[in-house]
Order: sequence, then structure tokens, then C-alpha cells
Amino acid sequence: MNTLLLGANAMAAAIAALFFLRFWRDTRDRFFLFFAAAFFIDAANRVGLAIDQYSEETEPVYYLVRLLSFSLILAGIAYKNRK
Repeated sequence: MNTLLLGANAMAAAIAALFFLRFWRDTRDRFFLFFAAAFFIDAANRVGLAIDQYSEETEPVYYLVRLLSFSLILAGIAYKNRK
């Protein structure tokens, strides 16, 4: 059941990333590119967690990947709000 939920979460993140890529293609605004990259990284992280049967979500490597993903979101917001 846990693998199924991780797969659904990865699929949702990948779909969100594709939507942000489409918005970036239409507007060429880097804000959407930062968000697309963050969601692709999150989707890859969830797939890696689902494939590795012996690891747990609490291992530091998965937190570091999430930190990178959330840092990209914060960087996109900061980029958009600076003058």
C-alpha cells in the first residue's frame, strides 16, 4: 500500500511539473521553471523511495533531496519578488 501511495504522489508531482513547464513555455517566466524543476525533483525522490524497498523516508538523503526541492521553490519566489 505504501508503494502505491508513493507512486500516486510521484505521478501528481510529475503532472504538476508538466503544467509548470507548459506555463513556462508560454510565458518564458523563470518562476515557472523553478517550480517545474522542484516538482520533477520531488517526483524523482518519490520514485526512488518506492523502488528502494529497504530504505525509509526518514533517511537523511531523502531529506536533502526535499531540501533542494523546497529551496528551488523559495528561490523562484524570491526571484519573482525582487525588483
